[in-house]
Formats: sequence, structure tokens, C-alpha cells
Amino acid sequence: MAVSSNPAARDVQRRVASLFAPIQAALDGLAGSVSSVGSAVADVDRLRSDDAALRAANDRLAADNARLTEARRENEQLSAALGLRDAFGYRTVAAPVIGAESSELRRAVTIGRGTADGIATGDVVVGDGGALVGRVTDAGPSSATVLLISDAASIVIGRLPNAATGAVVGGLGRVVGMDRIDASEHVSVGDQVVTAGVALPNGIRSAYPKGLPIGRVVYVRRDPNAVVQTAWLLPAAPLDRLEYVLVITDYEGGLPSLEPAP
Repeated sequence: MAVSSNPAARDVQRRVASLFAPIQAALDGLAGSVSSVGSAVADVDRLRSDDAALRAANDRLAADNARLTEARRENEQLSAALGLRDAFGYRTVAAPVIGAESSELRRAVTIGRGTADGIATGDVVVGDGGALVGRVTDAGPSSATVLLISDAASIVIGRLPNAATGAVVGGLGRVVGMDRIDASEHVSVGDQVVTAGVALPNGIRSAYPKGLPIGRVVYVRRDPNAVVQTAWLLPAAPLDRLEYVLVITDYEGGLPSLEPAP
């Protein structure tokens, strides 16, 4: 506002200015508030952007950690398999598990090694600590199918600690059952069952080597009027979490070959 040189006019100007001073102050305050609100909104947007970036970075770190954990677990299983191979009394091939089939009727895995690696149908497959996994039922050049001991079609002769005879072990899904155990045998929860490795005259012997861990007894069913008893076993090998296995390629079990020797 221009200042007049006339005293009366100046007095009027002062009065007008004094009247508008509160309004001007309010307008100035409002402008400051609007500016503060705008700044706050910008800060909120920036914080949201930073939070989204941090969440994305955290998700990436979690994914990387999960991959590293999985790689470490696979490496541990492979190292255990290779360590067992060095100490095992048989020639073996280490193979990765590349597929699985799990249903009420069938339990099997696919491994990433085949006939080109010396694997053949009938070969015995083991896991950590030599625990029995199953047998190869089909082999191609670069892959093979392994029927797990938990499959209903699987049959193994197992032996309890200090038992005089063996008993039939068959697949029941997540567990395996040991049937036809002589009623005179003492069976306890926690007992470890291994392959019997029965050998008969004329070159006939078990399809599985002797002494391979099959599983641990978790339940026993006894009938005082029966001549046999039944036990349920938890497999020694982690059949639902297999990453690597060993295939025994030089064990010859079952019936002797009928082909004449050269």
C-alpha cells in the first residue's frame, strides 16, 4: 500500500492497515499451514516410497536366504552321500532326485542318472547312513525310476535285533509294516530293523545286501491267540525329502543267472 504525505490520509491508511492486519496475519498463517501440509504430504509419500523399497529389499534377502539354505541342505546331503560312498563296501553311483510320485497306490522317485552311468533295473538304492530307499524298477540312458520301500508293491525281508528269523517288510505309504513276526520274538518300540540279507544254497540270496537300515519300530500289534505279530516302522531314510541317493551297481541278488558262463 502506498503511503500518502497527507496527515489525514496517512491516518486513514494506518486505520485500514490495523483493520486488515489480523486478516493478513491469518492469510500468512494459512499460507504457512498449506506449505507445511504440502511438505508433510511429500514426507509421507517419501516415507511410503522408502518403506516399499525396504520391503522389496527384505523380500529379496529372504528369497536369497531361502535359496542359500536349500543349497546348503542339498550340499550336505551330497557330501553325506559321497562320504558314504567312500566308506561303502560296494561300487555306487551318486544320483540327484529330480522327481517324485506319491499317491495311495504308488511311491517312487526319479533320479538323474541312468544306464549311461552304469545303473540297471534291480539296483539297490540307499540314502544317508546307508538307509534303504528302494530299488530301480526302470532305467533309461540318463534317468531311472526308484520304487520306494514305502510303496505297497515293495517287499523286503527285515530282521529285528537278536531275532532268530527275518520277517516281511512291506510299504504302507508314509510308514512300512513288518508282518509275520514270530510271536515268540520280543519286539519293542524303538527297535531298529535292518535288511536280513538271506543267502541260500545254489547262489540264491536276498535282493538286498545284509545290514542296511530299514526303519525304527513305532508301534507293535500283538494278538495273544496268534502265532505272529505285526510292527509298524518309520523308515530310516527321509523318503519324502530325498535330494541325493546312492545306487549300488555291483550287488547281485535274487536268483542266479540262467545264462551259461562264457
